[in-house]
Amino acid sequence: MTTVNIHEAKTHLSKLLERVQAGETITIAKAGKPIAQLSSYQRPDIVFGGLRGEIDYSRAFDTEAEAEFIADFDADLEVTMHSEIDG
Repeated sequence: MTTVNIHEAKTHLSKLLERVQAGETITIAKAGKPIAQLSSYQRPDIVFGGLRGEIDYSRAFDTEAEAEFIADFDADLEVTMHSEIDG
């Protein structure tokens, strides 16, 4: 593991990133004290359906809210259409 100061990190960032991409971990220090680490990004594996069976909900939980939303949307649409025709 390599340690560099902030000035060196700013000056040579692209070269440091190439080293990180090659697998090296680099520590950035301020006044000799480590404050950050540069390491390669590890993308988390995304598993679709990974929570199957872990979450429980009622399939009808939103029917009342959905009906209210649609009624509000229709009312707003009607007001907009009337104001465009009258305008």
